[in-house]
Amino acid sequence: MTELAELAQRYAVATEFVDWRGRSVPVPEHTLVSVLAALGVPADTPADREHAARTHDREYWGDALPPTVVARSGTASSFWVHVTHGRPVDVWVELEDGSVRTELRQLENNRAPYDLDGRTIGEATFELPADLPPGYHRLHARTDTGETDTTVIVAPAVLAPPRRRHWGLATQLYSVTSEQSWGTGDLTDLTDLAVWSAARHGAGFILVNPLHAAAPVAPMEPSPYLPTSRRFVNPLYLRVEAIDEYAQLRRRGPLRKARAELAGRARRRDGIDRDAAWKVKRAALQQVYRVPRSAGRDLAYAAFRDREGRSLDDFATWCALAEVHGPDWHTWPQKLTHPDNPEVAAFAAANEAAVDFHRWLQWQLDDQLTTAQARATQAGMGLGIMHDLAVGVDPDGADAWALQDVLARGVSAGAPPDEYNQLGQNWSQPPWRPDQLRRTGYAPFRALVNAVLRHAGGVRIDHIIGLFRLWWIPQGAAPTEGTYVRYDHDALIGIVALEAYRSGAVVVGEDLGTVEPWVRDYLRDRGLFGTSILWFERTDGGAPLPAERWREACLSAVTTHDLPPTAGYLAGEHIRLRESLGLLTRPVDEEIADDRIEQQAWLDELRRLGLLGEQPDIDEIVRGLHAFLGRTPSKLLALALPDAVGDLRAQNQPGTTDEYPNWRVPLSGPDGERMSLEDVFTDPRANALAEVMKAQVPAMDT
Repeated sequence: MTELAELAQRYAVATEFVDWRGRSVPVPEHTLVSVLAALGVPADTPADREHAARTHDREYWGDALPPTVVARSGTASSFWVHVTHGRPVDVWVELEDGSVRTELRQLENNRAPYDLDGRTIGEATFELPADLPPGYHRLHARTDTGETDTTVIVAPAVLAPPRRRHWGLATQLYSVTSEQSWGTGDLTDLTDLAVWSAARHGAGFILVNPLHAAAPVAPMEPSPYLPTSRRFVNPLYLRVEAIDEYAQLRRRGPLRKARAELAGRARRRDGIDRDAAWKVKRAALQQVYRVPRSAGRDLAYAAFRDREGRSLDDFATWCALAEVHGPDWHTWPQKLTHPDNPEVAAFAAANEAAVDFHRWLQWQLDDQLTTAQARATQAGMGLGIMHDLAVGVDPDGADAWALQDVLARGVSAGAPPDEYNQLGQNWSQPPWRPDQLRRTGYAPFRALVNAVLRHAGGVRIDHIIGLFRLWWIPQGAAPTEGTYVRYDHDALIGIVALEAYRSGAVVVGEDLGTVEPWVRDYLRDRGLFGTSILWFERTDGGAPLPAERWREACLSAVTTHDLPPTAGYLAGEHIRLRESLGLLTRPVDEEIADDRIEQQAWLDELRRLGLLGEQPDIDEIVRGLHAFLGRTPSKLLALALPDAVGDLRAQNQPGTTDEYPNWRVPLSGPDGERMSLEDVFTDPRANALAEVMKAQVPAMDT
């Protein structure tokens, strides 16, 4: 093994990988050097590599305790302690409840001592008891050089699955507007949609697109999967009239008029205009913000600020800075480019009202999210709202600024070439640094997962495979020139499981694409669900996968937001669109022919099961495909709202930016006319398909 390959191995950087065709592909040397540099490891020359290897050893032996210890409840685990060779050590665990456990048994460790600058360091191993409760605890050690401590994460061994099967709607909230919306769908619309689907049709959850924050300046990023922050929420989703202080406004007429004019313009447009909606809504929110609060409301706001702490302050400060200097913090004056700089604190003090406005917005979002989840469960949902957690964040945004010390620089996350995108993908998002996550006890990741589950009965984690390994692409390189960097999946999945355990939530991992076979088994064994999309579920020979062979621990759906709704898919819209955009890699006639064969195979399968007649129309086929989901053992079934109303256009076309109106397509009927939320509630097609889904639920009741 070369020095570079050995160094890469120390830092969990892959020197080769198996591609989607099953071939072993070596990683170029320049990629390894760039990825190691992003981890803070110089590796350009043999001397650099030798020095980096020595530094790695010195850092390991210089730590008295591991940066983080990860364990599972019900299973004994071990950890090491470094101490001057031959000297005694005391270790104990301080639990979250303040109690102390001292009965930590020492295990045999025959590792040779290490010479650290003339001090001989020995390594001892101790056992953590199997009966430690799930939680975040502190491990302490007292050695001859003093006392130190570290984080212990004890995760539940397995999450309990839902007691019964549930079906739920999947919606892109911004696209669904009601008569009272401010140009885009909002949290009151989400609440009403949840109540309708639960009370009328027995839905158990509603899966919503990521509600993560976008930069508060135009042009607002349309993609919910490229947010400025995953930790906080986009105030575009606020319903102004649902804020308590709105009732105290003396002159509400102008706000009603502004909302009505905005809604009228939105109905006449073919797309979602976030900038126009935010301009009007922001002005209204500022008026409400200036209304004096009651003493009780002031106490509630203070409690919210205390709970959110430094993270909220940093986010609000970034928003205020972005309104002055623009949304790319790399272009700001140098002294403002790190949140710890005194100039940032001076700016916040000088612009206290502007910063506090953005804190206040997050408080209102917290209130309205609380209400949405409560009303969803009150209407009969077993789970309620299932939020969506995006893979990463905008490299120029709030999280990248506030968390820059734990995010890798000079690389982007993405995906290697696969069957569906043979050029690979670059998502332009900075990945977590696994070493810095360990050093911080995974605090930023813990806060993120806690926040997304605070008002939820479930979470869908986009590209959950990224918690195992993530494709890192050096800056300026093609997506094909990346490599995998491995993460401590026991720690990351353990944190997800622990937060879900505490929230009583279900976790769904989007595990599509190139997946190592053992990963799905691991997720299942930990009680996390996978994802199945009907069009992708095939046998090794390419035939439709029989219903009985689908996974039980799974959220199953016919389509996804990266494909046209089912009516459009059946009409070949996905092929026509990709042809018009120049995205096909082979002749269109071949694509159409293969697509017809695939669709015919599914129609034949539906007829075999008695779910389809001989001369079905589109609506009957759509109902049959969703009824097929009920024949699978999957515990969670999803109906995309565009499928329910017969929409034809996709919300997103992968591989495009401005060539297609990604994430700006309003909910429409089969005639292309925009549909309001009120239209959905009375639409015969939507109600009929929701009843098809309701009929699938009793099959798995326990």
